Amino acid sequence: MTSSQASSPTRLDRIHARRLRDMYRSAGWPCQDGVEVELLAAGLLERVLLPDGREKLRVTDIGITVLAQVFHKNRQALSSHDALVDLIAQTMLRDGRIVWTELSVRARLPSEPDEANRWKICKPDVFSIRNTSVAGYLEPVVHEIKVSRADLLGDLKSKDKRDSYLDVGGQCWYVLGCDGKGRPIASANEVPLECGVLIAESGRLEVARTAPKRAVPNLPFSLWMALAKSTPLTPFNADLDDAPAQSWLLEQNREQDSAQTGPPAPEP
Repeated sequence: MTSSQASSPTRLDRIHARRLRDMYRSAGWPCQDGVEVELLAAGLLERVLLPDGREKLRVTDIGITVLAQVFHKNRQALSSHDALVDLIAQTMLRDGRIVWTELSVRARLPSEPDEANRWKICKPDVFSIRNTSVAGYLEPVVHEIKVSRADLLGDLKSKDKRDSYLDVGGQCWYVLGCDGKGRPIASANEVPLECGVLIAESGRLEVARTAPKRAVPNLPFSLWMALAKSTPLTPFNADLDDAPAQSWLLEQNREQDSAQTGPPAPEP
């Protein structure tokens, strides 16, 4: 079937795009399910009869065009996501906090007293703590960035994922970007009340709902280990000695320098 004969579907769902990509990467053996039928009907796949009588599938020219469009859209979304991650990270750094991105930590999920502990790997987009030497004043905060409504709704369906954010951070914020028309991808009332909501619009952050704050007397050991293995961010145009993100790396030297004057007083 030629591209002029085919008509692509009015809406290409993620499952269709994923199947089309997988088919392009694979040997092309048919699955014979509904997704495949829809791709064949749309002209994005075509059947090829082999000399031994078996049938394979091949991505058509129009399918290649659709894949290219999907990849371009994904790159745009990734760029928007990365830009928003950077905005939040730099905002936290300007507030004097120590900031990590691309952190991976094991979080404990809620369970009944007679049940075994449940755990989940948590990967917050931005994680930060106060620059303090008092464990009870660290105030860990998680910011989860969403620039796609479909991605946000998929995330909100997973209570375990949200509970993992809440276990790692004393506060959890969802940071919502805008769609192609400049409208926020969701409203605050679509996000569960245990999480705060920030709206990112035209490079500015607006608080749509404040995140409830939970006291964290000390960070879990697994989180300490994850932070120890990761590198915090450094503020732009900051000297090493002035960078909040480097404070832990310099703490030993500073303690040695001030050893004769006694330990510092706890921060309020």
